[in-house]
Amino acid sequence: MLDIKLIQNDFETICAKLRKKHVDETLLEALRSLSLELKKARLELEPLQAEQNAKSKLFPLYAKEGKDTTALKEELSLNKQKIAQELEHVRTLEEKLEALAVVIPNTPDECVPEGKDENDNIELKRVLTPPTFSFTPKEHWDIDNKQEWIDFERGVKLSKSRFSVLKNQAAKLERALINYMLDFNTKRGFHEVAVPYIVNRETLMGTGQLPKFEDDLFKIEGEDLFLIPTAEVPVTNLFRDEILTKEELPLKMTAYSACFRKEAGSAGKDTRGMIRQHQFDKVELVCITTPEQSEVIFEEMLNCASDLLTSLGLAHRHLLLCGGDLGFSAAKTVDLEVWFPGQNRYREISSVSNTHDFQARRAKIRFKDEKANRLVHTLNGSSLAVGRTLIAIMENYQQEDGTIAIPEVLKEYM
Repeated sequence: MLDIKLIQNDFETICAKLRKKHVDETLLEALRSLSLELKKARLELEPLQAEQNAKSKLFPLYAKEGKDTTALKEELSLNKQKIAQELEHVRTLEEKLEALAVVIPNTPDECVPEGKDENDNIELKRVLTPPTFSFTPKEHWDIDNKQEWIDFERGVKLSKSRFSVLKNQAAKLERALINYMLDFNTKRGFHEVAVPYIVNRETLMGTGQLPKFEDDLFKIEGEDLFLIPTAEVPVTNLFRDEILTKEELPLKMTAYSACFRKEAGSAGKDTRGMIRQHQFDKVELVCITTPEQSEVIFEEMLNCASDLLTSLGLAHRHLLLCGGDLGFSAAKTVDLEVWFPGQNRYREISSVSNTHDFQARRAKIRFKDEKANRLVHTLNGSSLAVGRTLIAIMENYQQEDGTIAIPEVLKEYM
């Protein structure tokens, strides 16, 4: 959540930054109106409180001089009623402003370029060269592997569209990838945690999925609980409402989880194959750190995810997201896109984001720095989306006879 005091004190600067994310102008105007109304209400309250304090100090003087305090008591009583009314008015406006603030996205970092959508993202670099084939490479759903790796029809039968069943070597490869990713990340200094897949409303509020994106979540009927869309949610909230010591930071964590998303905004996109599923596996990186360490940690997380792809022999590229493609909570994001030869294009396989203190303010995660308690910075990144990594291996390591080779680093895990 944005700092409400900052919104009130430097409204034009905040609005200029939010426009880079193409925030609805009517929302910004509502924010402006409420901010000004609250500021006016507080200014009207101040003299009433000052008058109450000043006149309350007259009682000892009146008693010393033998004056009657009846009129003074009446004045104070009337003024107290006015203060109570104004306090209630201020409280109501503060609640309205906070309710509006929780649906307003994070402001983008200065390095984030202008842009409307994914077409305006900036390519930073490419890593490895895409493979060449002596035959026309197929997309993962068309690869004629004799072991039958993915069963889309039975996935639909068991659930609905955008579910699939992995079989035989595919099921083993998925398990191998999860273990390899976790081992890779722990060797880089990320501590492994295992977290619940069902979380409460406060947890999703903390990382910014609620209230704005409730339609994208799978809710547990009869409970105020939800299936997680990413391990970022429970891992970040491990420290909700806590004050950490500076010596504890940075906290660097990695976690495997299944993820569940309705994909409400993706109707008609990637309807074939495993690119966009309602349930998928992901290994996540989450860091909690000081603002001063934030950028260094961001680069460390990005390099970890990129080096993981490199170790698997998968060509990929780094993309700096523009304002229009930036996520709700993110101040800065670099996507990693892996090469899919069957599709003859790069596709997203990881996003590494720095949210600055946006999530920390919502989740009240602080650290003690000398005399003051300060908000931490939280960062998250996919390392990696397991299903997309699996099908990237299928496409990049496909053989002409329909079989699929396995990257050398995974053989011991198979």
